[in-house]
Amino acid sequence: MIELTRDTIDYTALTESVRSDQAGAVVLFLGTVREMTAGRQTAALDYDAYPEMALAKLAELETEARDRWPIIEVAMIHRIGHLELGEVSVAVAVSTPHRPDAFEAARHLIDRLKEIVPIWKKENFTDGTTEWVHPGVEPESGETGKLATD
Repeated sequence: MIELTRDTIDYTALTESVRSDQAGAVVLFLGTVREMTAGRQTAALDYDAYPEMALAKLAELETEARDRWPIIEVAMIHRIGHLELGEVSVAVAVSTPHRPDAFEAARHLIDRLKEIVPIWKKENFTDGTTEWVHPGVEPESGETGKLATD
């Protein structure tokens, strides 16, 4: 399952969707809205995307991962719109016969998703400023990923 949604992510249902009698391992990754980003207090996040391209890139990632690991099932879902602190913004669930493959595949999927999928994040800070972040650049890394600053 690959999806973009404005709704709350039901990560329990997502996890259940990848469980299988053939899989001895299920890994779930949840990305959540954190309070502090690069020493600044976050009030909320806004996500926007180019939906057709984002879904196509997510499908490419699924194919890539299935070619590398013995994946039984995989599911990826990303929120779009306004998210408050603590809300789940992205979820990746993977099942494989053995745990090393499940961990590796899930890590690969979330890392590549953040690098290449055209989903943009606007950081809304408590001081009233905002910053758009490019895919592939995390503010905590110290790299410049700003598209605009208010």
